[in-house]
This record gives sequence, C-alpha cells and structure tokens, in this order.
Amino acid sequence: MINKKRPKTLRGRVRRWFPERQVHIRTDGHIKYFRISTSFQASFAGVLFIALVWTGFTSWSFTQHTQIVDFKNNQISNARLAYHSLLGEVAEYQKKLIGEIAEYQKKFAKIAENMENNTSMTLGLVEKNSSLRQSLNSVSKKLVATQSEREVVETARERLKADLAQIENRLHETASRNFSLKGNLSSVEHNLQSVLEERNQALFEGARVRSALKNLENRRRNELKSLESKRRLEIASLELRLRQMQGDQETVVQRLTRQAVETIETSEKIIELAGIDAVNLLAADTSLPVGQGGPFIAATADNKPGAKLRADLDNLDSYLGRVEALQSVMARLPLTAPLDSYRITSSFGKRRDPKNKKWAAHYGLDLVSHKKANIFTPAAGKVTFAGWKGNYGRMIEIDHGAGIKTRYGHLHKILVKRGQKINFRDKIALLGNSGRSTGAHLHYEIVFRGKAKNPINFFKAGRHVFQE
Repeated sequence: MINKKRPKTLRGRVRRWFPERQVHIRTDGHIKYFRISTSFQASFAGVLFIALVWTGFTSWSFTQHTQIVDFKNNQISNARLAYHSLLGEVAEYQKKLIGEIAEYQKKFAKIAENMENNTSMTLGLVEKNSSLRQSLNSVSKKLVATQSEREVVETARERLKADLAQIENRLHETASRNFSLKGNLSSVEHNLQSVLEERNQALFEGARVRSALKNLENRRRNELKSLESKRRLEIASLELRLRQMQGDQETVVQRLTRQAVETIETSEKIIELAGIDAVNLLAADTSLPVGQGGPFIAATADNKPGAKLRADLDNLDSYLGRVEALQSVMARLPLTAPLDSYRITSSFGKRRDPKNKKWAAHYGLDLVSHKKANIFTPAAGKVTFAGWKGNYGRMIEIDHGAGIKTRYGHLHKILVKRGQKINFRDKIALLGNSGRSTGAHLHYEIVFRGKAKNPINFFKAGRHVFQE
C-alpha cells in the first residue's frame, strides 16, 4: 500500500477539509450540475463560524448590558433622592439667606441713623463754638470801651494840667505885680492880702486837683488791671472750653471718618469680588453729580481756631460723598440669583455647543429648574426689551443703571413690558424652552458697559454681603 502524506500547508489542509463537490440536478430528462469550489465552501464555513461567534457574543453582551442597566437605574434612583433632599436644603438655605438680608438692611439703617445723629451733634457743637466766639467778641468790645474811657481820663488830666499851668502863670503875674507895687505897700496891702488868699486857694485847689487826678489815675489803672485780668481769665476759660469742644468734635469726626472708610473698603471689596473696577462703576453712574468749575485761587494756611476741625469735617464730607456714591451704585448690582432653586448646566466662557458640539463662546450661565419656575429680578431697574429675539427666544433685558444690564433668555412667559420700572425681587417671567434650546432652562447674562461679566462672581459677592 502506498501511504498518502498529509498536506502540510494551509491551502492543502483547506482542500482536504473542503474538497471540490459537484451537485447534479435532473429535470424533465435533462441533467444539470453546478460545481461548489473549495474557496466557496471555506468562505461559507468561515462566515457561518463568525455568525455563530457573534451570536454568542451578542447574547452574552445583552445579558451583561441588562445587569449594567439595572445597576445604573438604581444609581439614578439614588441620585434623584439625593437631588430632592438637596433641593430641600437649598430652599432652607434660601430662607435663611433672606433673613440675613433683612438683618443686614436693619444694621445698615441703624448705622445711617447713628451717622445722622452724630452729624446733628456736630452741627450743635459748631453752633456752640459760634456763640462762644460772639461772647469773646463782646468781651473784646468792652475792653475797647474801657480803653476809650481811659483816653477820656487822660484828656481830662491834660486839661487840668493846663489849668494848673494857667494858675501858676497868674501867680507869677501876681508876684511881679507885688514887686512893682512894693513902694506903695500901704495902698495895696488889701490887694496883696487878697492875692495871697487867691494864691493859697489856687495852691490848695492845685494840690486837691493833683490828688484827685492821682486817685483817678490809680483807680483807672486798677480798673484796667482788673478788667485785663478778668478778660484774660475769660479768654483762657473760653479757649479751654473751645479746645475741649474741638477735642470732642474731632473725636466724633474721626470716629465717623473711620466708619466711612470701613464702609468704603467693604463696598469696594464687594464690587471687586463681582469682577468690576469700582472707579469704572462710579464713572458709569450718570446719576451722580460731576459738574465742577470756578476760578483758580491758591490755598493759604488757615491758622484760625478750629482749622483742624474744619479740615477734618471737609475730609469727612468727602468720605461721606464717596459712601453715598458707592451705596448708590451697589444698589444697582445684581448680587442674587434670579431663581430660588437651580442647577448650573453650562458655565460662563468657552464650551461645546449643545446643538452642533463645536467649541463656542458662552457669555452667560444656563440655570436649570422646573418648567414655569418663577424668575425674579436681582436688582431694581427699568425694562429695555421684552419680546422675541432670535436664538434667545422670549427674552427680557433690564437696565439697572451705572452701565449694568441683565438678560433673561428662553422664557416660557414674559410678565413685564418695555419701559416698566421694577424693584428688587419682582417677578418678571416664567422659565421655559423657547428659541435655540435643548430643554427648559434660563440663559442669564450680566453686561457692564457693553462687556459680558461672569454671573458667578456676582453670586459670590452677594454671599459675602449677606454674611457681613
């Protein structure tokens, strides 16, 4: 017997497993056949094998997928329970937040009332200072009157001295006449006796006048000294009271200045947390007075009493003006969320478009809540647009002043009209799915001077305010 060798190559093995076959078919006395090649049989067997393997794999995958789906469903149920509990916690936190807002407003009103009381007290002290100055002026006028009286006394003294000199001249004339009439002593003895009496009387009167003038001068000198000492004591007392009042006023002014500076620093910190420069925000507020002018007059040193207090009051007035300006613009900042409860599904900045999945810029926040949820305005303002606007769908735009605007897109229903003035937390719309949107949500934008800002920064600044 001849031993047949087994083919060693793959092609030989395939030919051995799948030899060429012929199938004969007889129809109406005619015989037909067709040939089944080795390659066809091998291909069919391979396809059949692959189909069996794929069937087994898909059955196994389906079984595994069913188990995975059940597991995922359990996870989704747990997530829903956690989400509902989180919504409850958020609602409680919102109530607590509103209470803290009210408390903060009460504190702010109390501070404003204290500042008004301190201002009225300062004005009263200034009025007292003016009355003390009037008293000082009256004392100075009395001193001037005393000086004029002294001048009158001096004038009378000079007049008496002139009278005395005239009397002495008369005595000299009498003496000369006495010497000229010495030869005729008997005839003029009576005249001489009378002249001597007149002379003695004149000397007596002169001595009496000198004594009176001296006493009058001493009395006036004593009166002037007493008035001068009294005036000095009154001036010293007035200066002491004035210094005390100025010290009290300066303490009050400094305390008010510190409070104003702290308020300014806190307000500017909140504005910076929102991502806005405080100087630009104040410059954008057209409601603040900016008109200035007048001729240039160089300032000179003020050495009058109360100069430091006036300078401190001017400094405090500038700080209070800054506080009022910052409070005016802060009242326009949208520091709270427009929804009571929400979840952020798309942040501010670069993102993949939800429709075509391409990278795109997103100038707002997408806030998800239940459909027809109430939407509130986060700050007072005026409605500048309310209607349908392209991809935004139903949209509202509110101008809060100071260059700040907010926009609300994809609304279900609009509850305000263009030109309408609204207050803080007024209900303006219902959440919806209008425009270019994949589901019910609110597209929320904040714009400052034509440039979009990240609302997340405003929310953070608002939380800082309510914590304060």
